[in-house]
Amino acid sequence: MGVSFDKVDGAIWLDFDIHHSHHAVPEAERVAKLKDPGFGRVFTDHMATVRYSQDKGWHSARIEARSNFQLDPAAAVLHYAQEIFEGLKAYVREDGGVNLFRPDANAKRFWNSATRMAMAPLPEPVFIEAVEQLVRIDRAWIPGGEGSLYLRPFMIANETFLGVKPSSEYIFGVIASPVGSYFKGGPAPVSIYASENYTRAAVGGTGAVKCGGNYAASLRAQAEAMDHGCDQVVFLDAVERKYIEELGGMNVFFVFEDGSLSTPPLGTILPGITRDSIIALAKSAGVTVREELYSLDQWRADAASGKLKEAFACGTAAVISPIGKVRTTSGEFLINGGEAGKVAMGLRKQLVDIQYGRAPDPQNWIRKVF
Repeated sequence: MGVSFDKVDGAIWLDFDIHHSHHAVPEAERVAKLKDPGFGRVFTDHMATVRYSQDKGWHSARIEARSNFQLDPAAAVLHYAQEIFEGLKAYVREDGGVNLFRPDANAKRFWNSATRMAMAPLPEPVFIEAVEQLVRIDRAWIPGGEGSLYLRPFMIANETFLGVKPSSEYIFGVIASPVGSYFKGGPAPVSIYASENYTRAAVGGTGAVKCGGNYAASLRAQAEAMDHGCDQVVFLDAVERKYIEELGGMNVFFVFEDGSLSTPPLGTILPGITRDSIIALAKSAGVTVREELYSLDQWRADAASGKLKEAFACGTAAVISPIGKVRTTSGEFLINGGEAGKVAMGLRKQLVDIQYGRAPDPQNWIRKVF
């Protein structure tokens, strides 16, 4: 199918051809898988795909059976890592309907990521339509309770060549994975290792882009954190090697004794949608939120003096993870006695209740699929 143009405002969308899978997982097997899906290991029956070429633009929008892509060994993504992705969730409301949480923000960030990576930007309405169509056809895969359907939109460069230049062909896709509650028995405080050997991003780099290279670069540091008995790694800035930036895949917040919140400024870190939502919720409640530099030494000193009351990480998968312990090469320190804090857990409940439709949505973040 080709591109259609809205006569009123020039918005672009595509009509998706729907092709139901002939090998869908039987209901009994699907129900068994949904009892304990874990995270990112079980997948639904279908996927959304859209193709791009310089001569046709975006075309061939399809919902089809989840299957392998056929790529030439010289496909650009395999050699020059031109690829980006997103992560968002679909939630079942108490009335049986399905919510998406801020898909427009994901679509906008996807556009920005594509632009930075010299890829063909996908029109935001096409991004949202692809996600919604996949949710509609695989509705039965959304777990009940505190489970959700994790959606992974992504784009890869598939032109066949070995020259160093932007690809002229791309595949956009969306796959879906049912996930249970990220924490069994409630969110437990995580331990963090401050990486002093590796950095995640520098000014002018791709730190603010959701591309696989950022995550690949974090894996060695994450392994180092686990070698030191910690759950996650936190990165310092690449210039002075002292200011907190973000975790391997999550943003970070600090809560102080006066009730204010602080979080590292944007620029070299990912502009997290959960991060932005927390800032909005806090400000709407009259809480002061600062986006400012905060050093590892300050973190240690404020935790010792009691000025710092809580710290937490945030992202789509876990929503909010309290930070209980920080380990460095020069020792470790506890935050809030190593316990989950009331502010972090209160914000988490607010967000989750909005996502599942259990609380009002004054920011108009929810998009109802059904």
